[in-house]
Amino acid sequence: MNLNSTRVQNLSKLSTTLGSQRLLLTVVNTHPDLLRNSLEEAGAIAEGEMIEWVSPLAREGGAEYRDTAALKKLDILDRLSTPIAEFWPARGPVWDGLAKTSKGRPLLLEAKAHIPEMASPGTKASEESRLKIERSLEMVRRHYAPRASATWTGTFYQYANRLAFQFYLNELNGVDSRLVFLSFINAREMNGPTSVEEWHGATRLLHAVLGLPADLREFGVFHAFVDAREVGLEAAR
Repeated sequence: MNLNSTRVQNLSKLSTTLGSQRLLLTVVNTHPDLLRNSLEEAGAIAEGEMIEWVSPLAREGGAEYRDTAALKKLDILDRLSTPIAEFWPARGPVWDGLAKTSKGRPLLLEAKAHIPEMASPGTKASEESRLKIERSLEMVRRHYAPRASATWTGTFYQYANRLAFQFYLNELNGVDSRLVFLSFINAREMNGPTSVEEWHGATRLLHAVLGLPADLREFGVFHAFVDAREVGLEAAR
């Protein structure tokens, strides 16, 4: 298995803290209906649309995928007219969750359990890779936020590069995909927000910094929420 394309975690070695990684792993593998309901409520999937999670899976030790390995897990390599290498350098975003829906849509998911996780540092790519990232992000920024002038390689870079991959699938390859930012509420061990409103406030600030519109659903980008107390992990209650 190519370690440049995937990152594998053994369940027995996962952190005992109830961060987004452990919460998502648990909800995908033990409470998938809870997550499906959250995505339906957010509008990311249609009523009755089913989800097949391909990552993170307990039987794979909670493996998370990136680059071509992620596209293979989603079974969409043969649907791509623009190779990923033309758009983004190797060692791109590692996806917290990947799924396929019954309507044939790939679903990319990024999970957070507390607000400081949103404030990611800028890219640390090499000069050559950075040039490719900057070219792609400029194209992406013009698509999502044509009036914005913010630099997307700095603070909130992680959010920006997730948007970039939704653009890559939807706009460059015509793949009807969904990007979901999943926020857990009441992740008390992580001092996370106790309400959806707190997450909305943090997201509004992030969008303001990047120059994004408040609502990205027309682009296939959604925000969903799960109460950590319903996941069934004792410390989250």
